[in-house]
Amino acid sequence: MIRWKAVLACAGAGILLAGALPGTAVASGTATDCCGGGASWATGNKSALGTSTTSASPVWFTVAGGVTSEVFYPRADVPNTQDMQYVVTDGSSFVDLERDATNHVVSMPDEKALQYTVTNTAKSGKYRITTDYVTDPARATLVTSTRFQSLDGGSYRLYLLANPSMAGGGSNDNAWWDNGALLASGTETLFGGTATTVVSAVRVSTGFTAHDNGYSGAASDCLADLRADKNLTNQFDTVSGTGNVVQCGQIPVGADTTFTVALGYGGTAAAASSAASGSLSSGFASVSASYRSGWNSYAGGLKPAPASVSGDTQRRRAYYVAAMALKTAEDKQHPGASVAGLATPWGDFTNGDQLNDGYHRVWGRDLYQQATGLLAAGDSAQAKRMAQFLWNSQWIGSPTAGDGTTYPAGSFPRYSPVSGVAGASAQQLGCCEQLDQDADAILLAWLTGLTDASTYAKVKTTANHLVSTGPDTTERWEEQYGKSPSSVAAEIAGLIAAGAIARANGDTASASSWESTADSWRNSLAGWTVTTSGYWGGHTYYERLDRAGNPNDTATICFDEGCFYEHDVTDFGFLDLVRLGIRPAGDATIANSVAPAAAASDGNSAMQVTLPNGDVYFHRYPHDNYGESTANCGGWPAGGAQRFGRLWPVLSGERGEYELANGRSAAVYLKSMADSVNDGYFVPEQVWDRSDAGCFGLGRPTGSAGPLMWAEGQYLRLAQSIDAGHNLDTPSIVKARYGT
Repeated sequence: MIRWKAVLACAGAGILLAGALPGTAVASGTATDCCGGGASWATGNKSALGTSTTSASPVWFTVAGGVTSEVFYPRADVPNTQDMQYVVTDGSSFVDLERDATNHVVSMPDEKALQYTVTNTAKSGKYRITTDYVTDPARATLVTSTRFQSLDGGSYRLYLLANPSMAGGGSNDNAWWDNGALLASGTETLFGGTATTVVSAVRVSTGFTAHDNGYSGAASDCLADLRADKNLTNQFDTVSGTGNVVQCGQIPVGADTTFTVALGYGGTAAAASSAASGSLSSGFASVSASYRSGWNSYAGGLKPAPASVSGDTQRRRAYYVAAMALKTAEDKQHPGASVAGLATPWGDFTNGDQLNDGYHRVWGRDLYQQATGLLAAGDSAQAKRMAQFLWNSQWIGSPTAGDGTTYPAGSFPRYSPVSGVAGASAQQLGCCEQLDQDADAILLAWLTGLTDASTYAKVKTTANHLVSTGPDTTERWEEQYGKSPSSVAAEIAGLIAAGAIARANGDTASASSWESTADSWRNSLAGWTVTTSGYWGGHTYYERLDRAGNPNDTATICFDEGCFYEHDVTDFGFLDLVRLGIRPAGDATIANSVAPAAAASDGNSAMQVTLPNGDVYFHRYPHDNYGESTANCGGWPAGGAQRFGRLWPVLSGERGEYELANGRSAAVYLKSMADSVNDGYFVPEQVWDRSDAGCFGLGRPTGSAGPLMWAEGQYLRLAQSIDAGHNLDTPSIVKARYGT
């Protein structure tokens, strides 16, 4: 976290801290060393996350590095916590920050409930901290049960260190003590230009025997104070002005002590304190049982785990976790609004002073990928809510300002808050339209039966917009503009689906027109994007993208490390032509493009990487820089040297669907996705692609986003499709038209 790296030599930031003097008098006074150092978020690799299945509890928790990381309230796009962890000291020889001083083990008591137990054992062997995470289904509270054990007979002091980043940022917060609770608040101008105030209250079942509110990195910071002389000397009730605040409270512990912590939220101090108190009064056992029951009921309503995963513990757990993660991604105030992830990729390298949307925004493309996974798993209700959200809340009916662009009528933004387009700022809608997202919305409407007259009126506007604007667009990786096989494939499928919806509404003329355009683009795509003079393989293959529609010219495409011929840059986006039913699985040009794409290299890594255990992963494309630095493992936002995109497990799933369409086994690709999961069984955005750096293990998750909800949807689809013997997300209306 930036504040600790800058001030305390990588000591780490925390929300729950341990260690104050036994019997210390109640703290008093005001911390005046305003206003603290800069904040950051936590790593994007979340080893646990969850929320209750009820709408009465708009709280989402995440865990990273063995400790609580971002906690979201009252929406899935508003984080209020940087991290929360314990501090342990013996009062004389050491002060341990839980995240850094322990080895972490994450487990699931029940594979059909997003309930996690994190066991942190001191590297010194002195103590163990075991924490069980749930949210209260009846209240806006994160509730944890912690067991502290002395393993060597020593006597220790435990502190709960809370690091609030209220209402989306850590630079403008207040902190105070009131009636046994540590309270914090922040007011930020968020969505719709509305000033939003969020208040948190931390209570513990044992009561705090000492407490402190201070400024991050300053003398009033309890971690800095403890590290100075192993005692909590400076104890303050409040802070003198808003800033980056930290809080801590001492929890009385002996040789083996179990206690409950409640982190409650509300719009006022009274509401937050009441939520925390109510959860403590209910007791952890009761809250936990209700939380687990809700998840058991949800998982029990899905299709059973398919044979492709049911016989293997890791694959089966990854399957159930994928479905539950997608359920968790849905906002509770705005049904159907599912975020791309409950993380900020490389958040520990990202400024956290103000709201950074990270992946907790709604991308239409990701929503479609999630929804098709849920349809395969048997949750058609959430999939339909997603389609309704797209057309009721994200669809743009009149020209709307985006970030440096204007979105025309019939389009969808790059992304939006969970509340949709209404009231969103230009920055919150992003920089550029992507026509595959427009088309995906049409496909999802057709897949979920959203074909009523009111929706069709919007579909008609969007389909006409596709025809007049396409096929050129910003492609699915949001970096280049031109004719991309994957984007054009989505546009073609979207127009065919629009035609089916039009016919259902009696508009045969529009249907025929859109179908004619789709046919034309299908017939033209190879001429636009298949080079016969490329560098790789037999020189004939699909490019990643072509601007002019002349794949044999000498036009270049540029990246951070330089410019290269368009016909020498490939990816696997052309496989969408098979997945969407536009070209037959045995299409010779597609088959001839697979090997060159797999072999393509940027000099640092080949597109396809096969691990010693046989797992197969893929880079997005040559010269991808969206990843860590090989030199020092610094996150992508840090802009370090030798930054390279790593391996994306979701691409293994896409390759598996292609193999399945060809009647071949997709088992190795499903296994690869399952083997990529982290300790919480989440499929990450990226895994490490080499073994020449010590920060990550080969094939293990990096600091990007975990889980990536797109990848979770892909895993569900592939698992169910293997059992079905065909790809469940191939639109039958497209397949029928093109005889694929």
